[in-house]
Amino acid sequence: MADRLKLFDAYGIELEYMLVDRGSLAVRPVADVLLASLAGGELTSEYESGPITWSNELALHVIELKTTEPANKIRPLPSRFEKAIRDLGPTLDALNVRLMPTAMHPWMDPVVETALWPHQYHEIYDAYDKIFDCHSHGWANVQSVHLNLPFADDQEFARLHAAVRLVLPLLPALAASSPVVGGSYTGQLDSRMKFYGDHCSRVPSLVGDLIPEPIYDQGTYQAEILDRLFADIRPHAAGGALLGEFLNARGAIARFDRGSIELRVMDVQEYPGADIAICAAVVALLKELVAESWSSLHQQQTVSTELLRGILDQVSERAEHAKIESPDYLKLFGYSRSSCRAGDLWAFLLDRMKRHDEVLDSLFAPLQVITDRGTLATRICAALGKKFTLDDLKDVYDEVADSLDHWEPFQP
Repeated sequence: MADRLKLFDAYGIELEYMLVDRGSLAVRPVADVLLASLAGGELTSEYESGPITWSNELALHVIELKTTEPANKIRPLPSRFEKAIRDLGPTLDALNVRLMPTAMHPWMDPVVETALWPHQYHEIYDAYDKIFDCHSHGWANVQSVHLNLPFADDQEFARLHAAVRLVLPLLPALAASSPVVGGSYTGQLDSRMKFYGDHCSRVPSLVGDLIPEPIYDQGTYQAEILDRLFADIRPHAAGGALLGEFLNARGAIARFDRGSIELRVMDVQEYPGADIAICAAVVALLKELVAESWSSLHQQQTVSTELLRGILDQVSERAEHAKIESPDYLKLFGYSRSSCRAGDLWAFLLDRMKRHDEVLDSLFAPLQVITDRGTLATRICAALGKKFTLDDLKDVYDEVADSLDHWEPFQP
């Protein structure tokens, strides 16, 4: 325990991308071929390239890009991710595929097009498929950003977990990027959160209420969350392949084995510069809450899961346009009005935080685009208009994928 990282000592970031045909943008299940090509022909589940590692996910058309080790600074990460993506270019070209950002493929049919990873650790994916049927959007078409933050002991866990619970409902107001599924608008700007929330419906304790329960020590977390979901999954999972902390699928999960909390309520953006900027904003906000800048730890810990889930559902649907009408919740962030748009709350918080946070200020350009022109989901809707065809979808998402190649925000 003494050797564990302390609060905000380091940051682990994971980004998921779809592998799609360079011409048609249809999903291409070639993650294993891609990773083997990077590794010189050897079949592997991950390929380490200095500070960044490429690895597999459940579906063969998804590839993950992550920090090899937790980074002690956020500021250098955009350039590291950019180099890793540029270095991947020749391998992608050889396979005639490209990386497509956003959290959900806009016309993929997961029943027909999903192929699961068949190699190392496939037993875990096979077990999930047997229980839940992973040929669905909630399993095979939900690309997200994971932000991992360390804690050293129960005291630090309590402070971080309290702050994380409060911030989760606000994240789609910055990060929503999934307004289209199955070729049509879903009515949600962050459709991924809807599908993600329902993906374990056969064993609902795995996801719970998405917002984690107000629990602030390892013993209680083990007894009330982990032991319960282990018991609930055991009748379905012969052989114990799924009995691990990774089974917890809440919007933020505690990993006591590694001393970290992993946040999962962020859609992937059009290029990692935007993802890292959003992570920097989240970290800055969590630091303020942990420091009790605007509210006490006791006030933060007593907020109900029901209230937070209600706000998360609203913000997942309307992103920055969602109206938050809970003065008690807003006061926790030092916001004195009784209600506001989620986007306006972020603008207020970002303006205040970047004045004394040099890292946030240095990474602010993508956040300025979001506050000025809306989330990526809103910008995609603006480009598509109210009515669109499949060809329109392909054109717009081709431009979104170009943003990744050109390392710039999508601004229709």
